[in-house]
Amino acid sequence: MNRAEFRAQLAALELSGRPAEEPFRQRMITLLDSTAACFLRLSFPAHFTGSALVVSTDGQRALLHHHRKLDRWLQFGGHCDGDEDVLHVAQREAREESGIAGLAAASAQPFDLDIHEIPANGGEPAHFHYDVRYMFIAQKNAAGTVSEESHALRWFTPKEMLALPLDDGLRRLVAKWQGWLAQQAG
Repeated sequence: MNRAEFRAQLAALELSGRPAEEPFRQRMITLLDSTAACFLRLSFPAHFTGSALVVSTDGQRALLHHHRKLDRWLQFGGHCDGDEDVLHVAQREAREESGIAGLAAASAQPFDLDIHEIPANGGEPAHFHYDVRYMFIAQKNAAGTVSEESHALRWFTPKEMLALPLDDGLRRLVAKWQGWLAQQAG
């Protein structure tokens, strides 16, 4: 997917049941229209990132990693590094950070849109990650491998995840996952 296709996908994304994400979509489209380098990590004050919620084959558990630098449990994800195909970025980051190959996208449509601030660190100023999140389904009995970016990996149920100190965006992601589970059961 190229930049123009990504913009069209964002513009057409059905958000009627997702009102918290509408302002994020508008800001993402504005960034696409105004910043040629928005897929590069050196684009400040904002750039795109891709994230992945990796769920088990039955959908009952999600794999998180305990991020080494941030010291928090998070979904997998990272910088686009020039790649305009954010779905591909999310899948690549999930594979690199979890060690699990063969992750299947639940949909080519973004599962969630989020914008969050990243504090200044080293030579980087504070900036925003325009995070496009997808859901991926792991193959049966998938076992992860801890990468250098993580302290640990762990499978969580939605209830276990909600017991963690999660930010609002990750709480919204869990709620959407629970809704997806209910649809699968119904």
